[in-house]
Amino acid sequence: MEQRTLGSTGPTVSSLGLGCMAMSDAYGPSDRGESIATIHAALDAGITLLDTGDFYAMGHNEMLIREALKDVSREKVRISVKFGALRGPAGDFIGMDCRPAATKNFLAYSLQRLGTDHVDIYRPARLDPNVPIEDTIGGLADLVKAGYVRHIGLSEVGSDTIRRAHAVHPIADLQIEYSLIERGIERDILKTCRELGIGITAYGVLARGLISGHWSKDSGKAGKDYRLMTPRFQGANLDANLALVDSLRAIANEVGATPAQVAIAWVAAQGREIVPLVGARTRNRLAEALGATKVTLTQAHFAALAKAFPPDVASGTRYAAEQMAHLDSEKPPTR
Repeated sequence: MEQRTLGSTGPTVSSLGLGCMAMSDAYGPSDRGESIATIHAALDAGITLLDTGDFYAMGHNEMLIREALKDVSREKVRISVKFGALRGPAGDFIGMDCRPAATKNFLAYSLQRLGTDHVDIYRPARLDPNVPIEDTIGGLADLVKAGYVRHIGLSEVGSDTIRRAHAVHPIADLQIEYSLIERGIERDILKTCRELGIGITAYGVLARGLISGHWSKDSGKAGKDYRLMTPRFQGANLDANLALVDSLRAIANEVGATPAQVAIAWVAAQGREIVPLVGARTRNRLAEALGATKVTLTQAHFAALAKAFPPDVASGTRYAAEQMAHLDSEKPPTR
């Protein structure tokens, strides 16, 4: 598989990464055996970047990855971990804590659950409004010096925060949502990252399955699926967003691909500093995603996609209002 380097200081990884969140109940029930088989299939296909969070099912996801990697050479895999999100016993999110002391504590538990002595990329999941980003990054820099963390990343923060963080310690990559129907990064954040030599790991490249070609009005109702609580998956918004897939399907038919493959290929084509994260939790969905690496889009296809998916084309916000309020990435830059 093609390799890409995350920014000027980050690691070299596969051109697609595997996001493991959905393997730990966020999108409804998942199968442990199939999840592990999917991770193995991804590694066999050349994927080297696995993305997780210590709060994904309260550590379940990290322990799942440990089990999947028990017979895999550690140097063959790059593990990216998000931290800082606090959860209660009922699974509810109850805040952020990115104090340096808390960060060290979170990392100690992640290393134990993952069964490793280091994390390749460690990043706060969101900006902690009570802790200056300089303090958080300074604490992470100490962990880099100690060898427990190889690279520092960020997640869902805006240009001002990126610059402040990067001034303390080089940032390898920014993890942020980016897809045909979520192009907010193009306003200024992508330009800032390119200026500073920071890579992008793009999640939500299929808008959480919304533009995959597999979602319907009845999807997700059989189990607990948090997507059903987000505006883009509700009511008239869902109808409007699903209608967008018709244009995507027409282009996919032209190039002999699926809508999901075209959507992933589009993100990957936006720059070599961008690595799409695919959230496959079954081998079938993974195989489809891997097919995106074989899709070639012409300038005519890009023009057609630009016409069908202009900025702000999506109906509804990507998160519920309470969560949107915590997205530093949605704030306009001051410079």
